[in-house]
Amino acid sequence: MKNIAIFASGTGSNARKMIEYFANHPQIRVSLVVSNKATAPVLAMAADHGIPTLVLSRTRFYETEELLTDLAGIDLIVLAGFLWLVPPYLVAAFPQRIVNIHPALLPKYGGKGMYGAHVHTAVHAAGEKESGITIHFVDTAYDEGQIIFQARCVLTPEDDPAAIARKVLALEHAHFAPVIAQLLTNN
Repeated sequence: MKNIAIFASGTGSNARKMIEYFANHPQIRVSLVVSNKATAPVLAMAADHGIPTLVLSRTRFYETEELLTDLAGIDLIVLAGFLWLVPPYLVAAFPQRIVNIHPALLPKYGGKGMYGAHVHTAVHAAGEKESGITIHFVDTAYDEGQIIFQARCVLTPEDDPAAIARKVLALEHAHFAPVIAQLLTNN
């Protein structure tokens, strides 16, 4: 059995889709949900599904390597709206085994501060004719790891940032879990 730890900072709609997708999977399970916010709704959602949770403090995440003990037995870390930069010790401990989803077509609209509505507002302001998602491996810089998968959606002049967000979220929900499954079953 392959074990996934999902790291999320907020509501966890992608975490929910992943948990549902792997609920009865014969080879993969979500075995831990980690958040940097004690009040993040994703924690209650995970608990409702019987999945253990962990809340990280900034000090514990960045100034110690204690988290590695909690991640023993984890095969893949999935960032699903986790807003902290992953520290070098964690990247080194999980080489090519930390995956993020970004709500744009990288390398455009990535980097520090480019998440959620900020991305969709920038895409809209630039008058882009398409947007999409990028699933990529995590390295020690924001949104610069090797691209695993991209999916695109067409944008119209009528699409405001909220409409772009809805189109992109639909792609996230359709593709994130299947790409993770493919990664774990092909290795």
